[in-house]
Amino acid sequence: MNEQAFTVTALNEYIKGLVDADPLLGRVAVRGELSNYKVYPSGHHYFTMKDGQSSLRCVMFRSSAEKLRFRPENGMSVTAAGRITVYPRDGAYQLYVGSLMPDGVGDLQVAFEQLKAKLAAEGLFDPEHKKPLPAFPDRVAVITSGAGAAVHDIIRVLGKRWPMAKILVLPVRVQGTEAPPEIVGAIRYANRYHVADLIITGRGGGSMEDLWAFNDERVARAIYESEIPVISAVGHEPDVTIADYVADKRAATPSNAAEIAGPDGADVSAYIAQSGIRLGQAVGKKLDMLSRRLQELSRRPALTDPEVYLGAKRMALDRARSDLAAAGERVTGEKRRAYVALAAKLDALSPLKVLGRGYAIAEKDGKALRTAADVEAGDHITVRLTGGSLGCAVEEVRHEKE
Repeated sequence: MNEQAFTVTALNEYIKGLVDADPLLGRVAVRGELSNYKVYPSGHHYFTMKDGQSSLRCVMFRSSAEKLRFRPENGMSVTAAGRITVYPRDGAYQLYVGSLMPDGVGDLQVAFEQLKAKLAAEGLFDPEHKKPLPAFPDRVAVITSGAGAAVHDIIRVLGKRWPMAKILVLPVRVQGTEAPPEIVGAIRYANRYHVADLIITGRGGGSMEDLWAFNDERVARAIYESEIPVISAVGHEPDVTIADYVADKRAATPSNAAEIAGPDGADVSAYIAQSGIRLGQAVGKKLDMLSRRLQELSRRPALTDPEVYLGAKRMALDRARSDLAAAGERVTGEKRRAYVALAAKLDALSPLKVLGRGYAIAEKDGKALRTAADVEAGDHITVRLTGGSLGCAVEEVRHEKE
């Protein structure tokens, strides 16, 4: 065998050179289904793309993965763009992915739906978490671009409808990678220092890319955590963002947000005027009623002829006093008769009455003796008679035979 023998490494490097030199493989787009998608602590993404017959190993380094605006998932159909090269250590070729795009819809739409589903599952959109807007806001914080048309629309409409409100503009960027942290910072600043009792945040209309700052998860959570009610005013009527779902109130446009934020001053003035008229009418009716009542009372005998009125009351008082005295005597007599009857019954049952008829009561140690068996010869007893008692000694106890 005269052929030159390569080492494994040399052959792999040679094949790598051939692959790297092919311009077609230097920038290739591959469509397939994601499988075995894994994100390592290093930030690199490793996965496989496959179709009905074959599979292709792929890697996306952290620098490229950080640009993803959606979350790749197994089973998702995607188009990956990158370069094919050989990994010499394993002798296997793979696709080094620079960008990844979902098939059928754009990556922003996929990211929007994914975040919407995630936050909905966490309850951030639930109606019970929506805070009521103040009926008559005193201070309104507007978080938007300081140079955009939205802030001017809000100031103009709110100033016309509810000029009593003080408007505080917290300027932020509303587009680009710097926009979400600035919006979040402004919302948290307004809450931390209680600069307003209502927040309006948003911007004018635009493409989904233009409005993406208000689809950012950080902005959504800042709105949800805000203790101050938030009105989301992003874009025009067809444009719905994640911020719209989380906010306490969604406005179709910035101008509409200003209309929602406060009442119409003209309507309030008209209501106050009508209330004043109704109050005056109610007070007038009350005064008329009291005047008629006063006239009725002024015709009462107590006021027209006090002496006659007081004389009648004196007579009624005398009759009441007489009736009360008679009732007292009647009750006292009844109680006295009942007392006498009870005393007679008690006297009839008194032991002293028995003694008066010639009987005596024998006692031992203060207790009446009932039978002869209660004493023994030699015991000292007391015999109670009418007018006194005798101290006796028992010489003999005779028991009657049955």
